[in-house]
Amino acid sequence: MISRAFLLGGGIAFAATTALAHSPQSKAGGASAAPVFEQALPNVPGKTMTSVLVRYAPGGKSPAHTHSRTAFVFAYVLSGSIRSQVNGGPVKVYRAGESWFEEPGAHHQISENASKTKPASLLAVFVADTGDRNLTVYDQEK
Repeated sequence: MISRAFLLGGGIAFAATTALAHSPQSKAGGASAAPVFEQALPNVPGKTMTSVLVRYAPGGKSPAHTHSRTAFVFAYVLSGSIRSQVNGGPVKVYRAGESWFEEPGAHHQISENASKTKPASLLAVFVADTGDRNLTVYDQEK
């Protein structure tokens, strides 16, 4: 279980230049992303772990996007249920307590709240090259 202290108190906020943290499209679609934590990995030189809290309003979604070619992504559903499709694979619904992994450069076609009546949230944890600020690029930005 992810500790509340990690989510709320571990926050070494990182620069707002990270694409996930300030995309106006994510808010317009009923989804928002906020940085939670960033830490260089001392035992893996050149790599940094970054976590982002993604919240979805009822029926909310993020635009289709691609993750950095340097980023491994682990997603953990904190509340509600999330509908997801990555790299043209099957559409899956993940519920609170479930997780999935995305390879570097993954294309995320669907990322949305599976409920029209209840909010949902997930924690996305990226392990990427230190200094990589393009962790997420929305399709319409390409």
